[in-house]
Amino acid sequence: MSRSRQPPLVTGISPNEGIPWTKVTIRGENLGTGPTDLIGLTICGHNCLLTAEWMSASKIVCRVGQAKNDKGDIIVTTKSGGKGTSTVSFKLLKPEKIGLLDQSAVWVDEMNYYDMRTDRNKGIPPLSLRPANPLGIEIEKSKFPQKDLEILFPGMSADFTSENFSAAWYLIENHSTTSFEQLKMAVTNLKRQANKKSEGSLAYVKGGLSTFFEAQDALSAIHQKLEADGTEKVEGSMTQKLENVLNRASNTADTLFQEVLGRKDKADSTRNALNVLQRFKFLFNLPLNIERNIQKGDYDVVINDYEKAKSLFGKTEVQVFKKYYAEVETRIEALRELLLAKLLETPSTLHDQKRYIRYLSDLHAPGDPAWQCIGAQHRWILQLMHSCKEGYIQDLKGTPVLHSPMLDLDNDTRPLVLGPLSQTASLKRGSSFQSGRDDTWRYKTPHRVAFVEKLTKLVLSQLPNFWKLWISYVNGSLFSETAEKSGQIERSKNVRQRQNDFKKMIQEVMQCLVKLIRGALLPLSIPECGVRQYGGWEVKSELSGQWLAHVIQTIRLTYESLTALEIPNDMLQTIQDLILDLRVRCVMVTLQHTAEEIKRLAEKEDWIIDNEGLTSLPYQFEQCIVHSLQSLKGVLECKPGEASVFQQPKTQEEVCQLSINIMQIFIYCLEQLSTKPDADVDTTHLSVDVSSPDLFGSIHEDFSLTSEQRLLIVLSNCCYLERHTFLNIAEHFEKHNFQGIEKITQVSMASLKELDQRLFENYIELKADPIVGSLEPGIYAGYFDWKDCLPPTGVRNYLKEALVNIIAVHAEARLEICALRDTVAVHLTPESKSSFKQALEALPQLSSGADKKLLEELLNKFKSSMHLQLTCFQAASSTMMKT
Repeated sequence: MSRSRQPPLVTGISPNEGIPWTKVTIRGENLGTGPTDLIGLTICGHNCLLTAEWMSASKIVCRVGQAKNDKGDIIVTTKSGGKGTSTVSFKLLKPEKIGLLDQSAVWVDEMNYYDMRTDRNKGIPPLSLRPANPLGIEIEKSKFPQKDLEILFPGMSADFTSENFSAAWYLIENHSTTSFEQLKMAVTNLKRQANKKSEGSLAYVKGGLSTFFEAQDALSAIHQKLEADGTEKVEGSMTQKLENVLNRASNTADTLFQEVLGRKDKADSTRNALNVLQRFKFLFNLPLNIERNIQKGDYDVVINDYEKAKSLFGKTEVQVFKKYYAEVETRIEALRELLLAKLLETPSTLHDQKRYIRYLSDLHAPGDPAWQCIGAQHRWILQLMHSCKEGYIQDLKGTPVLHSPMLDLDNDTRPLVLGPLSQTASLKRGSSFQSGRDDTWRYKTPHRVAFVEKLTKLVLSQLPNFWKLWISYVNGSLFSETAEKSGQIERSKNVRQRQNDFKKMIQEVMQCLVKLIRGALLPLSIPECGVRQYGGWEVKSELSGQWLAHVIQTIRLTYESLTALEIPNDMLQTIQDLILDLRVRCVMVTLQHTAEEIKRLAEKEDWIIDNEGLTSLPYQFEQCIVHSLQSLKGVLECKPGEASVFQQPKTQEEVCQLSINIMQIFIYCLEQLSTKPDADVDTTHLSVDVSSPDLFGSIHEDFSLTSEQRLLIVLSNCCYLERHTFLNIAEHFEKHNFQGIEKITQVSMASLKELDQRLFENYIELKADPIVGSLEPGIYAGYFDWKDCLPPTGVRNYLKEALVNIIAVHAEARLEICALRDTVAVHLTPESKSSFKQALEALPQLSSGADKKLLEELLNKFKSSMHLQLTCFQAASSTMMKT
């Protein structure tokens, strides 16, 4: 359906209330194509078609009639569009009766007054000048209640201009006591009025045509006579006198009505002035109202008033209105500048930013305030990050700095308590991982760690709002509904153009975060050109593995929080690279720190042997490595999106070499312990072990270890390391996904075997020294020379002494093996009996009876002196029988 055929729609009426016969202007859409197209107009149920004047398709002027309802809709009906609808309503007020010459504070339209002399009402349509008494007889108001009449005539009206006019209601209301003759006279008057209305002005002319001709003839005769006499030019002639008479009559009439007419004209001008002030007081008061509302912060009210004034006076040609509207524009421009300054002010909440952007959008601010806000937030975040770094560096140097409130993101104070990282597992058998340093270091957060925590917290507090601001900018929720509809196409172009710019902003923030952390923790990874901007940490000591693990956990949580914002992964790749580098560095530092701890294990050797002939050193070594690997468990574990620490061959090689270095350092410690001078051995902490073999009997007396005893203990530890400890450590390495475990094991085993061989040779050399010492003096005694050699007379004594010493060593070994075999004889198994037999067969056999007797005597002496202790190894039944 075309636009001309759409139903009429009334969207406004001015004024929207008044007494009956108030002149109103109706505005709307599709109100007809012309006067003939308008076939119906009702206001509050009253037909106003007779008084309607069609001005245009959007404007109709009419007068409101006497309606039944106090408030109702305005319905327009046209031929082309049919019956329409209304979005506004009109309220009918009760009229006040004011005489023509009565003074009034408000102007009352003189509906029934028509000044023929001045033609003051000629602008009003004739239909609007209805007679107050259409019957032409005296009106006698009845006393019937209005409600009773409404009940008698439902849906009807006593208004003769209404389409629901009821003659009976009108007669009862106005002529209930009128006589029948007067009513007949009224009928005659109505017929006469109807005839006049049908004949019109032409009927008047036809009826008095002869009169007009007679008057014309009389005027012509008078004119001819005056010309013949020539008296029309003489002063005091009849025409001159007639003119003077008419002028005096006019002046007299004007004098009589001058006061009334002057007061009427003054009232008209006053009414017009008041009407203008009343009608346009909104515009006149708007500049002052704008200032007041701005001071109160009621920006919504200012924007609504501005939109209203712009729609009413934006294109006005009236100078007064132009002047006041220019004042309004001046104040609105100041408001735009104020809102833009508040929008770009930092820090600010996302709610306030959205609010100011909507205000500026509704005020049609030039440019793109939303994008300006995004740029300001980007610069603010970067400034915060650099200020955070500078504050911690100055604090590290001990230079007092002015407090920056922009960094007060929380109530955290420094130093911080690390929490779980401050607790270290105590190790059994001496707690080898404890160091001699002051333990207060565990509870003081290093400046660089505190800086990373504050920096990440700062980013997580600012970046989410920054990202949400961009999302709101993209989907248009930053703008009001009106601005969103009007600027949707233009904004979509801006989004496409600025999407890459925002991506660069996010990447710049991520790169700044990563570089600042690298400058603090990995300064060698920063190019020389960026050291001044991102570095500047003048620290000589490196963070421990525990602190690095804590930092890695902090950055991982930061990455997870940023991922939750649905930021694309390619923008966060730099953080993943940083986490990988920190994980690698943490592994390296932890292994290096472990190597340092291993070096100090030699100082903790207590030389107390257990039943297996071992000291606590192998266990402490294994626990030290296990503890280090456990501290790396979270670092080595790959979170979603993370790569393995050992993915780079270079890293694999370095970790493998550090692991080998740890093993070799411990092997070196063993070697140092085996060759340590007797005076350097700390035996003040040793306790007497009455169960030790006689080989270590000297310990009971003077708490000192001989070189022979140290060698045997270290050899025993080496054997245990080869069979158990190194294999266990290899399993732990494999459990934590270390690479090159086979190489670590092979190199470590080779070094350990090499040490074992050297120590064994040293022990043999130590045991052989007395024998060789006794042989050499005899061989070289008297500066032997073959020329002076006398015939041999027999074997000399030095050889006999050497043989006796060798026999003593073997005899000592046989004695000890036999003593051990007899002690545990009750508990021997076939396999253990075979082992004792093989050990005794490897020694030279006792051939003489004296040697056998000596061996038996020494065994009996041992059993007698150790009777109480040896009783523990006897069976329960045999013990009871002996008692």
